[in-house]
Amino acid sequence: MNKSGIKKVSSGIPSSESRETKASKNSRWGVVLAGGDGTRLKSLTRLMSGDERPKQFCRVIDNMTLLDRTIKRMSISIPRKNMVISLTRTHEAYYDYLNNIIPTRQMVVQPANLGTAPAILYSLLRVESMDRNASVAFFPSDHYLSNDEAFMAQVVSAFDRVNIEPDKIVLLGVLPDYPESGYGWIEPVRHSADKQARLFSSVKKFWEKPDHGTASELMKKGCLWNSFVMVGHIRTFLNMIKCTLPAIYDYFLPVRELIGTPGERKAVESVYEKITPTNFSHTVLEESTKNLLVLEVKNVEWIDLGDPRRVLSLLENGLFESDWSPYAERISLQPG
Repeated sequence: MNKSGIKKVSSGIPSSESRETKASKNSRWGVVLAGGDGTRLKSLTRLMSGDERPKQFCRVIDNMTLLDRTIKRMSISIPRKNMVISLTRTHEAYYDYLNNIIPTRQMVVQPANLGTAPAILYSLLRVESMDRNASVAFFPSDHYLSNDEAFMAQVVSAFDRVNIEPDKIVLLGVLPDYPESGYGWIEPVRHSADKQARLFSSVKKFWEKPDHGTASELMKKGCLWNSFVMVGHIRTFLNMIKCTLPAIYDYFLPVRELIGTPGERKAVESVYEKITPTNFSHTVLEESTKNLLVLEVKNVEWIDLGDPRRVLSLLENGLFESDWSPYAERISLQPG
């Protein structure tokens, strides 16, 4: 793993202003997926914080929480007014400070964590209520990136692409340096002649957390890790979910009519009582390859911090301040 590209970023969440014009940003929306329970890192987060907060609410890198760092990263290219945060009500004690940063209508609070599919659908419906023509980027809240500006420049490229091909979803893929079985993998259709086609490859197949042997073969074939950062037009996302998860989509239809009203919370609670945990990658992406493009991320080191081993490898480089550093040697390396 190349550590030389790691760039230390100052703490604090900036305003939505950047070198780009406001006009170029108005159609872009960003959703942070911050509703997970962080089960695999619970032994570490409990040790560090003394409570049950998930990892996205812990100060991991440069003394910022992972959630705040994600918001800061998004702010480079997405205006604050176009940000939505997907949360889970049981974590309310850890995210109540967001009321000073994000308007309530931009916080999508689930009754429970039932996986990424319902979180994404509910967030899309909230965005739709504010902008029916939005292009939306989804960002997990537990990632390390060595260069936020370089990464967001590539997210902007994905936004530009879906403006040209609104029926496509662009996944940001990462060139692997080892056969990680805990990631989703993307098998691209490789092109050799068309430069633009090489930048945005079609997707032959999507592999959700393959075993080690399969991951080794995928790496040899030039497949990419799926960062789960994805960009698409809101209609395309909704249509994909409608086609692959029709029952869940239909359950949410009453919610759609009640977004922003006093009846929304009760309607959402009713939906969550009917559905079971559902993974977006497995149920939607794997079944929708014809609608997918992949953009290979360049010049950025990326790590999903959902596994203790990955956290430990990041802490060991010692190139940033972290509240977790004193506990590095005590991290449980047992999976699960």
